[in-house]
Amino acid sequence: MSLILYERVGHEGRRPSPFSWRIRYALRHKGVTVDYVPMRFADVETVRRLSGQHMVPVLVDGDRVVHDSWNIAVHLEERFPDRPPLFGGEAARGMARFITAWADTALAPLMRRLIYADFIWCLDAGDRAYFRQSRERELGMTLEEACADRATAMASFRRAMGPLERTLAGQAFLGGAAPTYADYAVFSFFQWARLGSPGEILSEDSAVHAWRARMIGLFDGLGDLFAGYPAPQDAAAAP
Repeated sequence: MSLILYERVGHEGRRPSPFSWRIRYALRHKGVTVDYVPMRFADVETVRRLSGQHMVPVLVDGDRVVHDSWNIAVHLEERFPDRPPLFGGEAARGMARFITAWADTALAPLMRRLIYADFIWCLDAGDRAYFRQSRERELGMTLEEACADRATAMASFRRAMGPLERTLAGQAFLGGAAPTYADYAVFSFFQWARLGSPGEILSEDSAVHAWRARMIGLFDGLGDLFAGYPAPQDAAAAP
């Protein structure tokens, strides 16, 4: 029985969710075939009936329904132990969990201040009002206000990236000589920013920039599988 992954779809088939990108990379790492089902924010009740909650990605593996990207990665590791390991042992799994939590709680909030005002154009036209209302409620301000002081936001982002830059200056991947799930978890947010905004957030001479290029090129250029950032006028004209 084939696996099914429900993931967020955006404007003209784009894939705007960093959490789905983690699992796309994890599946290719494992060499596991999966059927993808694109879901809009408007499909929230479908996701809720399927998994008991409203977030994607959701993996269906026979009678097993798994939600949350970390839980899906662990499921893939345990379900396919004969395939290339995502973590490399219990100690490495624990470290990957820490790195994932760091990316989620330290890196992503700073990136939001850099891309949110642009990112809305990557979503399906019918989902933009929901995204704006829900995110502005969380932020306590408009998306545009959240991204107004780019210089301050960029300075905070670069300080937070310090450990990542130092690590990748000395090794090709967070996993060492080859990528592991820790790489996919962190890269997912750089992919989110790359596809979700026309502005560049990395210096070309940085180690993180070079690592991002290596990550994009993995698995026959998986990072370039879908279209990049849309021209705002084109997105605005979408029905």
